[in-house]
Amino acid sequence: MSTEPQKNGHGEAGEPVHDDVSFETRDLRPSPILKFLMYLGITIILSYGLALLVYRGLTHHWQETYTAPPPSRGNTPPTMPPEPRLQEMPGHLSDPQKDWRDKVKADTEANNQLLWIDRNSGIAQIPVSEAMKLISEKGLPAVHVAPAEKKK
Repeated sequence: MSTEPQKNGHGEAGEPVHDDVSFETRDLRPSPILKFLMYLGITIILSYGLALLVYRGLTHHWQETYTAPPPSRGNTPPTMPPEPRLQEMPGHLSDPQKDWRDKVKADTEANNQLLWIDRNSGIAQIPVSEAMKLISEKGLPAVHVAPAEKKK
């Protein structure tokens, strides 16, 4: 530690006084920064003006070329698209949830039905669960494949 007094006070005009550190005026020049900000501001203003001119021109063009739709014919209901229409859309009177429940119920009943398809040939429809039990007990019938012809 040195016993010599240090220069840590302020010099003229409040600038710090130090022997090996000082402010150099060539480090930073404010004029290029100010020029850039000025050019940026001018560019923003010009681009806003250009966008405003394009908007007004397109609005004027649209107003000149726009033709109003023909008036409606009174109290006639709107026309509906042809069937099939999407469920839950206007004009469709059935409930999709009820339709789904009815379809599942009909499919389940058809899978559990026991009836003759062709009584003379002995072909019958049995419930799916019974058919699965029969196949697991007896296995699938063997399928005979016709021998392939030799290519010449």
